[in-house]
Amino acid sequence: MSTARLDAEIVRRGLAPSRERARLLIKEGKVSLPGFSTIKPATQVDETTHIIIDAIEQESWASRGAHKLLGALAHFEKKGLQVAEKRFLDAGASTGGFTDVLLRHGAREVVAVDVGRDQLIPRLQSDPRVVVIDAMNIRYLDVSDTNGLCDAMVGDLSFISLTLVLESIARVLHDEADLLPMVKPQFEVGKERLSHTGVVKDPHLRVEVTTKVAEYAQTLGLSLIDVVASPLPGPSGNAEYFLWLKKDNRKRKMELTAVERLVRKAVEEGP
Repeated sequence: MSTARLDAEIVRRGLAPSRERARLLIKEGKVSLPGFSTIKPATQVDETTHIIIDAIEQESWASRGAHKLLGALAHFEKKGLQVAEKRFLDAGASTGGFTDVLLRHGAREVVAVDVGRDQLIPRLQSDPRVVVIDAMNIRYLDVSDTNGLCDAMVGDLSFISLTLVLESIARVLHDEADLLPMVKPQFEVGKERLSHTGVVKDPHLRVEVTTKVAEYAQTLGLSLIDVVASPLPGPSGNAEYFLWLKKDNRKRKMELTAVERLVRKAVEEGP
């Protein structure tokens, strides 16, 4: 059985957003390994090793998914993305990992939309800054549902291609809105090209389908600004990618070769 560094394994399991954070948790004594007398970031562990994270630290976010958006924001905010004081749409809110991150980054309000019911954790359901819209298929979302336009959006949607929902999402956003949809290649490749494990392992295929989504977005007047890999894979091990799009009526379209370069870089640098 292969082994990995403890700090890397903590990130792989979604217990910390980055190796830097994992190393800090280890140094602060917030990580323990039954059977290990001393541990360091470089301690070798395998997938069966029981890793215990301080309960307060582990429960601080609404879900594991929070660390995906944290990683994307850390990248995009360096390039000018702003969250504070904006009204966000969270498409596919589920238990609220993304909503939690947005609120802690200063979002004024989050409209949390999900096709399911009562999934948002109680702490977020009772937060006056959160508008909960349950049992809503995002394809049919309208501005009357959101009670006004939103300034920006994030999205973690499963079992549907983003090419089927971006148009409906765009119509509930202000002009110049920022969009951070997460591309999940396993829901973009089509069943005929998906492996029996459900994991898209071929990096060329991941580049292809992520580029396709970005190109489609641009036909809707959603200009591509940047692309970054989620620091955490999905539960089955699928790599996922955040697009940073801008709703731009001037339709400043990035050339296909430039789109491919951005996507390829994200795939190569991602997990």
